[in-house]
Amino acid sequence: MSAPTAPAFTFPFDNSYARDLPGFAVPWQPAAVPAPRLLHFNPGLARELGLPLAEATPDQLAALFSGNALPEGASPIAQAYAGHQFGQFSPQLGDGRALLLGEVVDGQGRRRDIAFKGSGRTPFSRSGDGKAAVGPMLREVLIGEAMHALGIPSTRALAVVATGEPVRRQRPLPGAVLTRVADSHLRVGTFQFFAAHAGPAQVRQLADYTIARHYPELAGAENGYLELLRAVAERQAALVARWMAVGFIHGVMNTDNMSLAGETIDYGPCAFMEAYDPGAVFSSIDRQGRYAYDQQADIAAWNLARFAETLLPLIDADMERAVARATAIIEAFPTRYQEHWQAALKAKLGLPDSGAEAEALGADWLALLQAQSVDFTLAWRYLGEAAAGREERLRTLFADGAALATWLQRWRRQCAAAGVAGAARAAAMARHNPWLIPRNHQVEAALDAAEQGDLAPFHRLLGALAEPYREQPRYADLAEPAPREFMRTFQTFCGT
Repeated sequence: MSAPTAPAFTFPFDNSYARDLPGFAVPWQPAAVPAPRLLHFNPGLARELGLPLAEATPDQLAALFSGNALPEGASPIAQAYAGHQFGQFSPQLGDGRALLLGEVVDGQGRRRDIAFKGSGRTPFSRSGDGKAAVGPMLREVLIGEAMHALGIPSTRALAVVATGEPVRRQRPLPGAVLTRVADSHLRVGTFQFFAAHAGPAQVRQLADYTIARHYPELAGAENGYLELLRAVAERQAALVARWMAVGFIHGVMNTDNMSLAGETIDYGPCAFMEAYDPGAVFSSIDRQGRYAYDQQADIAAWNLARFAETLLPLIDADMERAVARATAIIEAFPTRYQEHWQAALKAKLGLPDSGAEAEALGADWLALLQAQSVDFTLAWRYLGEAAAGREERLRTLFADGAALATWLQRWRRQCAAAGVAGAARAAAMARHNPWLIPRNHQVEAALDAAEQGDLAPFHRLLGALAEPYREQPRYADLAEPAPREFMRTFQTFCGT
């Protein structure tokens, strides 16, 4: 391990994980890098976290966020976790290329993790080098910030620093370190690790910490561990429904990638769907479609069942009774997910207070998009324009105008029955149907340019994604769907 140089900054760390859970992680130091260079820094997020960086120079930020000069108060640790990866249990995964530097309490009283990704080997690296490449780290910036702007709970990127050394993958790539901010890095896989390697006492300690940090309202509950399962399931139901509403495909929903805080975490082979296809898969490693767009809610339930298994000894000393109680929550998950999904769908339709007819309209609208391979994002956006009587752009998306006209008649009748004026409905729909998403071809073009040293496309795309619900003519090219031939062969990769 290389010791970093003397710290230049003091962060207001309060490192509860390292303090309250001794033995749940391994103290470790990031590897020194030869030529750190700042590629991205989010000053607004730094202010939100209360970090004293307003006067920092790019070189100071590069040293800080490469790990060469850790801030005062950091207690870097590599966290232990296990996980089911594509259904197969790996009893030890852990932070193989990540380090939790510490936690700060932001201006809203919210505890946030600050962690490195790509900072070198740790005791959990197995055969990996612990490094990361520029492209995947900047991809995490783009997708995470887009999700945040879309209103979807997400980890965020504080900084990316080029390391000045190559990373060996299929070909040499420029190396980078990402600094990620999260409500926590507690995962289903964290519980799986300690259930497999320790026992109920350690799982109880971890559960008590999780409740105190993320679900304090459960303190003193009659069966807090059962209620923890219920609360985590509820956040996941809401989160996945939000993913589905914008066409987001996580791509690698392993149990070690499910955050107990209810955030989207680990942007590896993720993508946004373009032409609507419920079975869409873009991940190069998901050859069976396990994590396809329309499988995400089912996989969330499967992951929650694995979480429930770790809690059984805490839920009830009688194992049969514990299983029955946990099973009831898992079996209720599809209903809770559907309630969140239908609420999102009705809001996108401009019919948030409607009942079964709106649900049927939503289902038929999606079937129409699928049948004609219509762009998911633009179809919803232009439907909002149709609420105000402007149908021209919507009609250009459909090859079969008659089918669209038939559906629009039904939709207009339902809108009229709801009694909301067209302009007001259009404005409401615009708040639920983004104009801009991270189009896959634009993301790839920005990352390719960044690998060659040109960050202008990355910064332009990042700036546009900050306001996804507002149509901005200067970014019109970024809103255009990818060429069909691009999407026919497009794949995403995990970036490890």
